[in-house]
Parts: sequence; C-alpha cells; structure tokens
Amino acid sequence: MVRAASDIPSFNAPSSSAAPKPAPTPAATEKAPPKPRRQFKAKKAALTMTPNAVSRLRALMSSPTEPKMLRIGVKTRGCAGMAYHLEYVDPPGGKFDEVVEQDGVKVLIDSKALFSIIGSVMDWRDNRLSAGFVFENPNIVDTCGCGESFNIRF
Repeated sequence: MVRAASDIPSFNAPSSSAAPKPAPTPAATEKAPPKPRRQFKAKKAALTMTPNAVSRLRALMSSPTEPKMLRIGVKTRGCAGMAYHLEYVDPPGGKFDEVVEQDGVKVLIDSKALFSIIGSVMDWRDNRLSAGFVFENPNIVDTCGCGESFNIRF
C-alpha cells in the first residue's frame, strides 16, 4: 500500500492547520513545591546511659530553677590530650548538637565532640573517695595514669 505524503503524520514540524496554543494558566506556570528532604535517623544512640546515670540526671534536671540541659563535650587538656567537659545550657543548645533521649532524660552532645563520644556508655559512680559521671568509650586508645584524659583513634 502506497501512502501519500499528506497521509503521513509529521511530529517534528507543526502543521499549518493546527490551532494556536492557548496561553498557559498561572497554575501551570508555578513551580512544583520542593520535595521534602529525607530525614536520616541513627539506628543506635550516640551515647547510652546506665540506670544510675539516668536517675542522677533526672535528679539534677528536677531542680526548681529554670530548666536547663546537660551538654557533653570534650576539651583539649590533660596528659593524653582530651578530657570530658559537662556544662548546663539552655534547652535549644547548639545548632548541630545531637540530642540523646533515654528513659525520659535528654542530654546534648556537642557537635564537635560527637566523633569522640560516639558509642560510649555514661555511668554515675559514687564511692567513698569520689562521685561523678564516668564514660566507657570504645574508641579510646590511650589514657593518662590518673584516668582524667584520653586519646582516641580516628
């Protein structure tokens, strides 16, 4: 079967008999809303707290003064290089601080110290000579003799 050239549809060139396109409506020219960003959530908390640490933090946070949160960080000091630093901060904390919540108690981890603390277990120990928070950090490769400062592997 032989077709005439007028019978073959042309997709590349507009036909002269086609009606002009209507002007786009304002709804058609608006940009689509941006896609929501994917939220990544860790499967495991950056810091785990023992029941003793949770109960001590709960007692510290229930003081009658204005509500504060505890921020955990590290500072450069001591024989081995770094030492834990705990401070009270207002609830919002830093922009990139990691919030760790366990059994209704929230603490902040300073964003600069996150890689130094990740995977640690926080405990409260009270004995005849001292009382304080103790960290068991799997990333430590070296500590000083008194146990106050540490060094981690990257």
